[in-house]
Amino acid sequence: MPVAAIALIVATGCGGVQDRASAQADATPQARVSDAAPTRAPAPSPSATPSPTASATPLEFPDGLEPARVRIPAIGVDASVIELGQQDDGTLETPEDFSETGWWQGGPRPGQLGAAVIAGHVDSTSGPAVFYDLRNLRQGDEIVVEGVDGGTVTFTVDHLEQHAKDEFPTSAVYGYTRDPTLRLVTCGGQFDRSLRSYTDNIVVFADLANS
Repeated sequence: MPVAAIALIVATGCGGVQDRASAQADATPQARVSDAAPTRAPAPSPSATPSPTASATPLEFPDGLEPARVRIPAIGVDASVIELGQQDDGTLETPEDFSETGWWQGGPRPGQLGAAVIAGHVDSTSGPAVFYDLRNLRQGDEIVVEGVDGGTVTFTVDHLEQHAKDEFPTSAVYGYTRDPTLRLVTCGGQFDRSLRSYTDNIVVFADLANS
């Protein structure tokens, strides 16, 4: 499946959204998906592609987990995870429920080699949404992803970044990684009432926890 190059995601349901149509407009990526795009962008040359044995981190779930829930104890998140695909216009789908998160199913599963991406809303007209406190995460905080089969894989926060939506770091978020990694994305910055959208995205970069 092609990469959702996305400023993505998240701009997904950032706050002040009145209805789903507004949410979709707010979630429009800054880059469209190309049928010719690789599954992960940018993809390394074949000779540079590591095998599972090249990973420095032992994997309990080398094929990753089909995510069902995500828990982030430091900010009180315990939320269901749904699958996110792409709409007909190439933009990323967004969760209809502001208490849910969404996993981009065009990329790796959590625990697989590569960067798994989970997006969530920051708020709505009724108040804070699932990723409202994402900006408060700190290095070392744990993120636990539970699979549909009950297994779990744990990541630890490495760092956070904030970028203007028209400068979304697509390669850093969706690009190839030698080990299993996780990206969490939501909205940030100022809310532009004329556009009904936040100006920035907040991205959490997390690595697989040591076993």
